Amino acid sequence: MNSLNPIAIHLVSLGCPKNLVDSEVILGRVGAEGFVIAQRPEDADILMVNTCGFIESAKQESIDAILDLVKLKDSDPAKRVVVAGCLGQRYPEELANEIPEIDAIVGMSEYPRMGEILAGLMQEVRDARRVHVGDANHPAWSEDSRLRLTPRHTAYLKISEGCDNPCTFCSIPSFRGRFRSKSPEFIVKEAHELVANGTREINLISQDLTSYGLDIDGEYLLPDIMESLNEVDGIDWIRLLYTYPYKFSDEMIDAVARLDRVIPYIDMPIQHIDNTMLKRMGRRLGEEGTRDLFSRMRERIPSLVLRTTFIVGFPGETKEQFEKLVDFVQETGLERVGVFPWSAEEGTPAEKLPDRVPEQEQQRRVEELMLVQQEVAFSWNRSRLGSEVDVLIDSVCQETGSLLGRSYAEAPEIDSTIRIPAGSGQVGEMVPCRITETDDYDLIAEVTGNLQSIEQTEGGEVDPRIIAEGKRLA
Repeated sequence: MNSLNPIAIHLVSLGCPKNLVDSEVILGRVGAEGFVIAQRPEDADILMVNTCGFIESAKQESIDAILDLVKLKDSDPAKRVVVAGCLGQRYPEELANEIPEIDAIVGMSEYPRMGEILAGLMQEVRDARRVHVGDANHPAWSEDSRLRLTPRHTAYLKISEGCDNPCTFCSIPSFRGRFRSKSPEFIVKEAHELVANGTREINLISQDLTSYGLDIDGEYLLPDIMESLNEVDGIDWIRLLYTYPYKFSDEMIDAVARLDRVIPYIDMPIQHIDNTMLKRMGRRLGEEGTRDLFSRMRERIPSLVLRTTFIVGFPGETKEQFEKLVDFVQETGLERVGVFPWSAEEGTPAEKLPDRVPEQEQQRRVEELMLVQQEVAFSWNRSRLGSEVDVLIDSVCQETGSLLGRSYAEAPEIDSTIRIPAGSGQVGEMVPCRITETDDYDLIAEVTGNLQSIEQTEGGEVDPRIIAEGKRLA
């Protein structure tokens, strides 16, 4: 590569936080190899999209993003279009055939070779090979030296790859591979690097956090990795995202309750509560076990906030089974809930199930359940009035100048926000507050103690050298 005329890359990052970490790793590694990152696609030699291939809506969003980049190439044929991520891993040949304007498709196993692949695209004699997709079961390598796309004070730390759970609705194992844990050494090293870069909140992510370590020595090591991260100076919050209920042990419950930096916020998708539906979905914990688990967690973890997700309109779901789910949401008082209609994913066992629920009825059930959860969430918000919380400031509202932040009870990007007065702090700071008002899902708070007039800056926000476009889905 010519150092006087380096190759410029513009990246569009789509999908979940796990995909976002992949984007950060790609940018960090190619940046270290001499590439530059272009904020505007017009200024880039290579246009890359890190795709999502999880559900139909995400796949369509990825296709649309690819076609948008292809249009830019139409006006400047010297540009190259590169497709990375889940959609490329899942449908490499289909993409190559259907969209011939794509110059390279790079699967996740080939990310360590990304610099070599991209440099080859710009050579006069180009490699005729367009598809660079290997085994989805590649090792779970260290993901340090990332070029961060999140604000500096918060980061995602991926502790494993792939999934071995038998959920009948999910296609992830087909393109993310079998479950593979990172080594504890890699994880702790990444945590130290993130803290050195200004991170205060680490959100642990994986397809299945609770299986961590099982492939290392046959034991569940999530409590051990929580313990190790709890000893890393500079971390204020450690949050657990994407846990699996069947494997969430008493030892894991006790670790959350005991470790001071592990906050009492657990994301645990349970998908349904009716036993017949759970069995059809391939879920291993039934209604009785789920209720017992939630009860033990509530008893042993003070101030616990539970986030879960449900699938409605799964094949065969009767009105009675749906109403049972509605009753469960009303009586359980879950603080955070996401609801999704079932999507027929190619190659999954659920795709072949009979008795599909019409799409219109699916959507009606989504809306009904969300309205029920809305009342639960609003009631919980009202119960928090007058409570004291530490608020981590994420951003400044451009319209009002007020500061937008979160307490431990709000995960980044997916939960509500807490508004505090302008001049109460800077982005990336944590300030003590008292909740004074509710605004639907959001909260309004005042800073306790003496207010200091601090100049508002954009410090801690996305590195000005880069840009990530597209929706990040939880």
